[in-house]
Amino acid sequence: MAAGRDSLYLGLDFSTQQLKAVVIDGNLNVVHQSSVQFDSELPDFRTQGGVHIHTDRLTVTSPVLMWVQALDLLLDKMKRAAFDFAGVRALSGSGQQHGSVFWRTGASETLKHLDPDHNLEQLLHDSFSVSDSPVWMDSSSSKQCLDLEAAAGGAERLAEITGSRGYERFTGNQIAKLRQTRPDEFMDTERISLVSSFAASLFLGGYAAIDYSDGSGMNLLDIRTRNWSQICLEATAPHLDQLLGAALPSTSVLGSISSYFVHRFGFSESCRVVSFTGDNPASLAGMRLQPGDIAVSLGTSDTVFLWVQNPRPALEGHVFCSPVDQEAFMALLCFKNGSLTREHISNECAGGSWEVFSAMLRETPLGNDGNIGFYFDTMEITPPAVGIHRFDSEDSEVSSFSPQVEVRALVEGQFLSRRLHAERLGYSILPGTRVLATGGASSNKEILQVLSDVFNAPVYTIDLSDSACLGSAYRALHGLLAESGVSFLDVVKNAPEPQRTTTPHPSAKQYLLFLQRLSNNHVIKKQYKMSQ
Repeated sequence: MAAGRDSLYLGLDFSTQQLKAVVIDGNLNVVHQSSVQFDSELPDFRTQGGVHIHTDRLTVTSPVLMWVQALDLLLDKMKRAAFDFAGVRALSGSGQQHGSVFWRTGASETLKHLDPDHNLEQLLHDSFSVSDSPVWMDSSSSKQCLDLEAAAGGAERLAEITGSRGYERFTGNQIAKLRQTRPDEFMDTERISLVSSFAASLFLGGYAAIDYSDGSGMNLLDIRTRNWSQICLEATAPHLDQLLGAALPSTSVLGSISSYFVHRFGFSESCRVVSFTGDNPASLAGMRLQPGDIAVSLGTSDTVFLWVQNPRPALEGHVFCSPVDQEAFMALLCFKNGSLTREHISNECAGGSWEVFSAMLRETPLGNDGNIGFYFDTMEITPPAVGIHRFDSEDSEVSSFSPQVEVRALVEGQFLSRRLHAERLGYSILPGTRVLATGGASSNKEILQVLSDVFNAPVYTIDLSDSACLGSAYRALHGLLAESGVSFLDVVKNAPEPQRTTTPHPSAKQYLLFLQRLSNNHVIKKQYKMSQ
């Protein structure tokens, strides 16, 4: 808890399974944390993992009022902990990307006149035309994706405009599906928010603009002009620009906090609300990525975050407007076959012993004598491929490797794929590039050594558990200074630094030859559908 009236900055994260708050002081120290777990603390909504999976197994939604009630509960917890709301100079937040909230006609008037004697769930109970919001796990809008790609002139053209090809979870396709399948509810909608701008609207007491960065995950925003794409709007729904409102920079100060929170919780009337954004963009802020940096989350799936200056959107991966720099972009790549695939090969080749697995990596040479492998236990996202494919130094496909060669082929192949696809999106390794590693496998130094060698850059380890929430608190502080020209990186330069764990071997440049093999070998390109 903060003492006195020291300036505080509140960051919130409306994620899939919980709502969390992190508060920092002006010196970037974390001084308070609170959270609400949806399943256990709000059992009346009967969610599992924060969502409802429908009978078709494709439709996945979350109750809007669960998020509202979670905010009631979170702020009540903070109040009981004697948190100093009056010391909060600014707040910002994040929401799970792609999710959408449909406000019923008349909801704007309700937001303007919230009675501080009642909780938000009571006041907003009838304010949503759609009670269960589509979320990022939903994959029921395949038809709408194909329709949008056709209207834009093909999947590649849609990616050039919006940063991504048509994805089922992206908000524009969910809006199109809802308009077609539930027209009455759509007609009763006066505003469509993302989860992030919905949450900001609660604090603002009026509809908050969608920010450029989270808006990039909708298949609707032209990421270069930062305006809604007219082609995409017209293909999705009539008058959609009016339902969405104009998008704004992610650093925008939207206004002062609603009087509801001043009277009910004791926030200062001067507390400012900074644009909320998506959880992935907020994580980039929380990790404090710099130009040339790359963050690799080594979990069940592997996720790669990139700071990109000159993006080249592709059919695989996503390009978003940066949440912290209006001239930059961020890219996101997801790889389904991550730690489970590493575990599978460990079981087969090292008897399930990570010590043996690590020893095999130490004892085999960089480059694996030209042998390389790609291991897709399940259908991969990036690229769309399945099966195990091994190649010798002549690029001839072979049926097996020795256990030692297999282990190195797996790890090198995974990280070469991460680098190749990152560079195809416009990423470039710079002299000061850092690789920031997180997730379960980041505790394995030998795996990190291969990661460092493949990217020819030092690897640092970071904790991502609170990155979206912490990034939101950083962004709240930056929002107050951005208009005066202060950069985000200047604001957070005194935050704790990540720990350097490995540096590349002097011979690591040889991996450039492997990248050329992947790009140029016609057999490999055919196998992995890696179109140039």
